[in-house]
Amino acid sequence: MVTTKPAKIIDLKSRWQELDSDATESIVADNFIRPFLAALGFDLYSEIYPQFPTGRHTASVDFAAGKSHTGKPFISTKENPYLILEVKGKNVNLSQGTAPYKNVVDQLKSYLLDPNCITVKWGIICNSDYIQLFRKHGKVVYPASECIKITQDNIEQIITQFKEKIWKPSPTLTVAIYNDKGGVGKTTTTVNIAATLTMLGKKVLVIDFDFQQRDLTTSLGLTSNHQTLFDILKEPKKPIEKTIVTFTQIFKSKTGKKESRSFDVIPANQGSISESEIELRKYSTVRTLSKILEPLRTEYDYILIDTPTSKNFFSESALYAAEVVLIPAKRTDFFSLKNAAITISQFIPEIQQQKQEGNPIALPIFFNAETISEAQKKQADQAIKILIENTKKDKKFDLEPYFFQLTQIPHYAIIGNAHFSFKPAIYIHKTAFEYYRGLVKEYFLQ
Repeated sequence: MVTTKPAKIIDLKSRWQELDSDATESIVADNFIRPFLAALGFDLYSEIYPQFPTGRHTASVDFAAGKSHTGKPFISTKENPYLILEVKGKNVNLSQGTAPYKNVVDQLKSYLLDPNCITVKWGIICNSDYIQLFRKHGKVVYPASECIKITQDNIEQIITQFKEKIWKPSPTLTVAIYNDKGGVGKTTTTVNIAATLTMLGKKVLVIDFDFQQRDLTTSLGLTSNHQTLFDILKEPKKPIEKTIVTFTQIFKSKTGKKESRSFDVIPANQGSISESEIELRKYSTVRTLSKILEPLRTEYDYILIDTPTSKNFFSESALYAAEVVLIPAKRTDFFSLKNAAITISQFIPEIQQQKQEGNPIALPIFFNAETISEAQKKQADQAIKILIENTKKDKKFDLEPYFFQLTQIPHYAIIGNAHFSFKPAIYIHKTAFEYYRGLVKEYFLQ
């Protein structure tokens, strides 16, 4: 049986072949990008708007695409754009890692966060030689594909891959909280971010993936169900839903009425991490956690993974399952800074290479629970500067975007002592909630 290719794909391939090697931005836009967006499922005449104003001064992105929500076409209303696309000419090298590539990605990210793009979920960069898809979840923008070299043979595959993601988006952002250095407050951060997101109306799942320490499970006073995450990792066909328990906090409102807030948790069951790793490698790979979480990615706004220190099967699995990595550090602890640098410049790129989806990516680090003098701050800033310079020289990796957009959770006794009450600190004290609400809004919520 002969399979007939859709006319839009045939037309797109023909237009791509006809592009000159020095095709300008306008030629690429008119002769390739428009039919490409049509092949993705947008009407060529009513759902694709060129030079869309993003709401930041006079800024405009090359294309916005959206569906009608009021009976009028998107090009008339310009309301609720769903996808934006930034075009470059063939003379601009968009291969991953080049300076032009980084500039265009930064440009796209800024557009995605502009006032008129609040409803946008997807962004694309393309010059007809290279193309990459990005997902926006709240304030987080991350790659949803690798930067793909376009050929005549893979155009149809790119369309299929992008359509599947664009029209069936997961509502969940999966975040691994990780630093190879212990004592930086990963568990405290995970628990309080989860509780804060819940207070702000988000549905959250937390995973305690540290089978040796089990600090998150213990800090909330929880125990595992009969069916555990370790069981599911060994037998991935078992339903992961049976591992979930719910942490609930009861509040009294100003009127005296009782209210509750809750988030779901997959606790860690007791076991030696060394024995667990040896045993698990018989049954699963670093991809297994990501696969077994798939049924849950439609149920939550956020999945937070409390990741063990050290680079091992568990931390690799957690990062592989995540789209982004949040790295707490302490400015007074040089090794937490050094390990954060290694995670960003080496560990995460290794996972990206295995995953081949362009993610996970690191979020800018934040300084956790510290009291620091001006002299210590100056010394730490100098150490960070040297780390950045050495990494750029030795690894050809620029750490500056990760170390100089810094957020800080100050030292506050109630945060650390909250574990004794088996509840997140933000449920105990308003000041703690304000700290973490600031963190959550800066990193996650648009």
